[in-house]
Amino acid sequence: MSDLEVFWGSGSQPSWRVLLAIEVKRLPYKSHLLSFSAGEHKTPEFLRLNPRHQVPVLRHGDYVVNESVAILTYLDRKFPEVPLFGRTAEETGSIWRTIQEFAHHVEPALVNGVVRPIFFNHPDAREGIEAKVKEVHVELQGYEAVLAGREWLVGNALSAADIVVFPQLMGLLRAATRPAAEGVKLDLLPFAEKYPHLAAWVARIQALPGYENTYPPHWK
Repeated sequence: MSDLEVFWGSGSQPSWRVLLAIEVKRLPYKSHLLSFSAGEHKTPEFLRLNPRHQVPVLRHGDYVVNESVAILTYLDRKFPEVPLFGRTAEETGSIWRTIQEFAHHVEPALVNGVVRPIFFNHPDAREGIEAKVKEVHVELQGYEAVLAGREWLVGNALSAADIVVFPQLMGLLRAATRPAAEGVKLDLLPFAEKYPHLAAWVARIQALPGYENTYPPHWK
């Protein structure tokens, strides 16, 4: 049995990143799917792993690490194949730049401004959502332009940049289909018509070996 363990939650986009990375690297691991509704992320046992009671958490022998991008970095140093952060200094720099730009300029508007208000059906949030989704479209247009010229966000191979961005985009697309999104001007669907190159990129990730093992169970 593998001594690599992942503690995660269904629908947690950061957890999805870690599962994708492990599947891409074809690593054996023990899965611990926690139930948020049952409070399993707040038990004394889990809090000893992460006092912030957040998933994902990776345990590898005696080493424990949380925060999804930190976990990706650890996995890449510990198991260099398939490389997620490039093979050259230039590739590594570009991958980290893309991750940081996403974290600082895209994720706040996408997650806090659009996805969460829809998922949690916040009342009177429509105007705020529509304002934030305009910011998201600007960033999506940038990704669309990049992917018009290549298959992956950085360079000619799947990288941590793709793995970081993909789950959040999937969360956005799921939010667009929720009842709370009805009447909200999102202009995201049909996605393949709005963003054909991004849609093709999504399909490439969905075709990866092991992808089905990473898909949020409660979304099926």
